[in-house]
Amino acid sequence: MYAIIKTGGKQYRVSEGDVVYIEKLNVQPEETVNFDEVIAVGKEDGMVVGTPVVEGAKVVAKVLKNGKGKKIHVFTYRPKKDSKRKIGHRQPYTKVEIVSINA
Repeated sequence: MYAIIKTGGKQYRVSEGDVVYIEKLNVQPEETVNFDEVIAVGKEDGMVVGTPVVEGAKVVAKVLKNGKGKKIHVFTYRPKKDSKRKIGHRQPYTKVEIVSINA
């Protein structure tokens, strides 16, 4: 069984036992979080698609850790103008493990 959930403006296809990196949530490690925006649920006998979400479906996940991704460098310049800027960015994330899919 798998589900397609929506969190942080993105959609993720998850199954039980999957470890997923999602946009940062305000929860501490070892807590559980419920995802109520389940867009679709795939079962052995077929797929259930919501309009826009599946009624009564819920995905339960356990938070493993919060952290930051690798640094990316953003370099902007304008030719012949002697204008340049170099900045870095590290995207925060929450690492979760999918415990159960209730549909």
